[in-house]
Amino acid sequence: MNILSIETSCDETAIAILKCSGGLRKPSFEILANEVSSQIKIHRPFGGVVPNLAKREHIKNLPKIYQKIKKEVIGLEKKIDLIAVTVGPGLEPALWTGINFAENLAKELKKPLIGVNHMEGHLYGFLLSQKTENPNDKLQITKKMFPVIGLVVSGGHTIILKMQSLTKWEKLGETVDDAAGEAFDKVARILSLQYPGGPEIEKLAKQGNPKAITFPRPMLNQHNYDFSFSGLKTSVLYYVRDHLPTNAPKWKADLSTVALAKADIAASFQQAAIDVLTKKTMRAAEEFSARSVILCGGVACNKTLRETIKKESERRGLDFFAPEMKFNTDNAAMIGAAAYIHSLAKKRVYKIEADSNLNL
Repeated sequence: MNILSIETSCDETAIAILKCSGGLRKPSFEILANEVSSQIKIHRPFGGVVPNLAKREHIKNLPKIYQKIKKEVIGLEKKIDLIAVTVGPGLEPALWTGINFAENLAKELKKPLIGVNHMEGHLYGFLLSQKTENPNDKLQITKKMFPVIGLVVSGGHTIILKMQSLTKWEKLGETVDDAAGEAFDKVARILSLQYPGGPEIEKLAKQGNPKAITFPRPMLNQHNYDFSFSGLKTSVLYYVRDHLPTNAPKWKADLSTVALAKADIAASFQQAAIDVLTKKTMRAAEEFSARSVILCGGVACNKTLRETIKKESERRGLDFFAPEMKFNTDNAAMIGAAAYIHSLAKKRVYKIEADSNLNL
């Protein structure tokens, strides 16, 4: 089955072509094309994504990317069996541009169209590149890897799942306010770092001491799997207000001292967030006798988080899976993978309309 997938949930315009095979036991994906157009430079001056600007760029970029892919995949229009498009969650103006483009393309090519949950795309992203110890063998999905604890960490969501199979899961908990990625972005703004904030916090944290400041670990000791990062963000805000001058040149200390203070704040904040994410994930793995852990979502690009959860998983004898870095951030290949699993499992049918609050 060849799937053309479209992703426009936020500020990345993406189209991919996947050749899918293997079924639910051994899903295999050959990526024939995978194009992503970033809007970071456009939104950076505003410190975040401006929905109408994102919509404008998606409208401009979708036809260009599609024409580029047509040149990459000869005879593309005859090869496509299914078209998939992200219907949520995300920014509604952005989602609608992808949906409208997909509907017109489906009519033109006379192909079926299905809606895909963006979060399911993140969840299945590890299938795109994960291999076994033998590099010539694709990952085989067997009962031995389940139950799986999945941690989905993105700009808008922080969710822990218990998975019994690729198509059956139960949500154990999620954020009650700010998601982890949202907290990273907000703390970056507090520290006057540029958008997107997550990578900037990670970069700055490498220069700091993660034990320099004892920030709170919200909900860490509550016996549930919900998260709250709003209080942690506020704690950073108050610390900066009380300890870091807003106009550094007027301060007696030199600018290098200010930079070091910011690095310690970034490192200490990042460590607090990682501690909460890791410990709750491992607690869930122990409680539900998990055999594997999956880490996915945009925040899974954070190498410290990735290495910490991998280390803690392996220490407990658990298999650890995570998508390649390029498949953690928003892309259309992961939407194609989710569409393939969705079509095999005949799961819930999503309406072809934008739903900004769509959840797992």
